[in-house]
Amino acid sequence: MSEEERQKQQLQSISASLASLTRETGPKVVKGDPARKSEAAQVSHVSHHHFTPTISVSDSSLKFTHFLYNLSPAELYEQAIKYEKGSFITSTGALATLSGAKTGRSPRDKRVVKDETTEDELWWGKGSPNIEMDEHTFLVNRERAVDYLNSLDKVFVNDQFLNWDPENRIKVRIVSARAYHSLFMHNMCIRPTPEELENFGTPDFTIYNAGQFPCNRYTHYMTSSTSIDLNLARREMVILGTQYAGEMKKGLFSVMHYLMPKRQILSLHSGCNMGKDGDVALFFGLSGTGKTTLSTDHNRYLIGDDEHCWSDNGVSNIEGGCYAKCIDLSQEKEPDIWNAIKFGTVVENVVFDEHTREVDYSDKSVTENTRAAYPIEYIPNAKIPCVGPHPKNVILLACDAFGVLPPVSKLSLPQTMYHFISGYTALVAGTEEGVKEPQATFSACFGAAFIMLHPTKYAAMLAAKMQKHGATGWLVNTGWSGGSYGSGKRIKLAYTRKIIDAIHSGSLLTANYKRTEVFGLEIPIEVEGVPSEILDPVNTWSDKKAHKETLLKLGGLFKNNFAGFVNHKIGKDNKLTEEILAAGPIF
Repeated sequence: MSEEERQKQQLQSISASLASLTRETGPKVVKGDPARKSEAAQVSHVSHHHFTPTISVSDSSLKFTHFLYNLSPAELYEQAIKYEKGSFITSTGALATLSGAKTGRSPRDKRVVKDETTEDELWWGKGSPNIEMDEHTFLVNRERAVDYLNSLDKVFVNDQFLNWDPENRIKVRIVSARAYHSLFMHNMCIRPTPEELENFGTPDFTIYNAGQFPCNRYTHYMTSSTSIDLNLARREMVILGTQYAGEMKKGLFSVMHYLMPKRQILSLHSGCNMGKDGDVALFFGLSGTGKTTLSTDHNRYLIGDDEHCWSDNGVSNIEGGCYAKCIDLSQEKEPDIWNAIKFGTVVENVVFDEHTREVDYSDKSVTENTRAAYPIEYIPNAKIPCVGPHPKNVILLACDAFGVLPPVSKLSLPQTMYHFISGYTALVAGTEEGVKEPQATFSACFGAAFIMLHPTKYAAMLAAKMQKHGATGWLVNTGWSGGSYGSGKRIKLAYTRKIIDAIHSGSLLTANYKRTEVFGLEIPIEVEGVPSEILDPVNTWSDKKAHKETLLKLGGLFKNNFAGFVNHKIGKDNKLTEEILAAGPIF
């Protein structure tokens, strides 16, 4: 195929993506400057026999939209600095941008089209993150987004991949109006080589990000001017009324949580690293549990920090980059993230000195959720390509502010499923106004906001894979010891690191174990480099009665949370459901 034909095909593909449904045609695409009419003549459509104009064609289809296709970071910097208010270059060369009024995700505004297929397949109802909408409303919002994008002088288009496993990668197209969004996705998705781009073809999934434009609040199902809509049948996502870039990342993660299990591949919200001998560990944990800190290990290769697939080929990172929290970032504590904030990286909503452009990472005046998005190769010990063999260890992290979970427990398969479905951590609410009760948080599969199917489906897949490949489950408490928050102390990071090292090395498998009451956890008698008395929480509490009461209280919170999953049968004979229930706290 000649270069000209290939370009024409690519432009037609993008034009087809941007065609409004009722209006038949997309923009007549011109590569280059819209002002140069001479090029327009070359790409004009050849009329077949006779051409009858359609009455429904809108003005937007007559406009020459300027496509900026897969621009390099340098080109995107220029576009952002020149045309987007609030874009600056920081002292280390990162691009600082603002995401507008929304500085975090809007989970209540995320909707999924409920049709004949998804009605039976997806998890709906109480506890589910999936809020329904119908096909018609989706198309109304899609039309609104596409018309908005077609009305602009220029649109950014990224064609990229998800999933480093070459057999199971997904082609995604992101159409957006901001250079910031284009650079963000350039960093977060897998970047195609020039050859791969040439043969990219039709995408498997398309995002229309018209985030600067609100949705119409009078549209059915809308509750605000923000709407993030997924249509799994059409393989499309529409964003209106929020410019927060994380919506695209997590929207695609939700899509992977639907597409991958259909191929018998488990999608996971986890960190993942690999030792020099090829031993892989998965890290699960909610915010504040130490997932990023513990999966970043200079003696091991980083496969990824957030989203993974576990297939018959092993594990693979879904993304091509990292989206790290920046609040209170310091060079001493997190040198890898600190050093990754350089040219090509996007920093969102940070505050910096107007003269030196040095970022003040402790400043929360825009939001506490300040973030940096950078390509994974900016991390020195990243394993490229981001794939690895089957995991040996599955580590569930909890920051238990009640102070009753052991620093480490070895889990049976049913216990791993129970704690995976529970997705527990307990943090302290409102520490400013003196001591408050710890707040228990449960997030199914350690990522309830992104799962599409019932949690038990992912848990059953996880157990099957662990059994098949001989992986061990561990529960690691990075929270309190010797009392709840306020009376006890947080377990030292140095001790937790020693525990993680012992899991990686395999030495914990051969340790002697004893069983705790209520939760029935197997805890080691000793771990090298860790004081033995802290391994059983009861030893560290001076008030044994208070310990027992707190332990029963936490057991009750687990039971109440799990009640929502009990009525969902797994397997034909329901044996698995009973096994998982029996693995929970007993009192």
